[in-house]
Amino acid sequence: MKYVPRLVLFLAVPALLIALPWWTLVAAPTQGTGSLFWLGSALFALTFCCLPAAMYLGHGPAQSDAASIVGDTLLGVMWVVFSWSVLGNLARLGLAVAGVDDPARSRIVAAGVFAASAALVVWGVVEARRVPRVRTVEVSIPGLGPALDGLRLVVVTDTHFAALDRLRWSERVVDVVNAQRPDIACHAGDLADGSVAKRHAQVDPLGKVEAELGRFYITGNHEYFGDAPGWIDHMSSLGWQPLRNQHVTLRRGDDRLVIAGIDDPTGVGLTGHGPDLPTALAGADPDTPVVLLAHQPKQITDAVAAGVALQISGHTHGGQIWPFHYLVRLDQPVVAGLSRHGDTQLYTSRGTGFWGPQLRVFAPSEITVLVLRPQ
Repeated sequence: MKYVPRLVLFLAVPALLIALPWWTLVAAPTQGTGSLFWLGSALFALTFCCLPAAMYLGHGPAQSDAASIVGDTLLGVMWVVFSWSVLGNLARLGLAVAGVDDPARSRIVAAGVFAASAALVVWGVVEARRVPRVRTVEVSIPGLGPALDGLRLVVVTDTHFAALDRLRWSERVVDVVNAQRPDIACHAGDLADGSVAKRHAQVDPLGKVEAELGRFYITGNHEYFGDAPGWIDHMSSLGWQPLRNQHVTLRRGDDRLVIAGIDDPTGVGLTGHGPDLPTALAGADPDTPVVLLAHQPKQITDAVAAGVALQISGHTHGGQIWPFHYLVRLDQPVVAGLSRHGDTQLYTSRGTGFWGPQLRVFAPSEITVLVLRPQ
């Protein structure tokens, strides 16, 4: 009986995502009669059956890659159609005020919702699968020495290597990263979804990233949904230094910079894991500026208290599929970009890859170049 509420929620979400689009695209414009009504209703009923089943088979104990591709794709498409069905029905009110009667009003709305959704799904797939654009941001760091002026810190995050084979994409991302001439390279978590055995081929090109002062990696929440210790060891084998509640001091000339990293909060469920910023900064020179890698933006609270100069995070994907960023904002203080919190700055990347649905709508991916300047 304890699983009943979960099952109800598991079925209620797809029911909501499907019910409004069904009414908008099928029931209202056909007036509930005719072959198009029954054909459309059958299609939406099939989607309702397939979506939860595919999500369970893909992300549950079976971990079926084929099922996850089907389930994730359906989820993304239905979110787009649902969102634009909401907007379409708001437009319906305007048409009613303008004196447009049914069935013409419902058919205008249905045509608009279908056209907008189809265009955004196609565009969203292209945006998700393309090599991310480079975003360069200058960040002023108090106490940064002149020898470190112009230091180039290149960030990738949320690559989420998963069921879709993106080996070629991974290789091209590495080429773009190296073209930025990074002094420091960082991966801010959510490396892959799945085991090292299944996903390492897509991750392995990261071993070719070149950065003079070091390559650093932290865990995201998704590592803890799978094999976090395995991924930590694998990134070490590729020459990346995992920062698990620890720091390193980098030097150029007479000037120094601390790079620290902490575990994702999801790690508290695994013995020996979980964020511990005091431990990460133990022994660091208090007069040396600190750049902290912390996967989730909401970890900024502890960073501010510790006097961190700059926190680098991912996790949000910038919302990934509009208007999901409004829901992300309920959980995180920032969705994307550079922000200030007291004396600490936070850069939140929109992510380099995508999770689940291979869609990005109004939330483009990025490879970030943070150019550090003295303040």
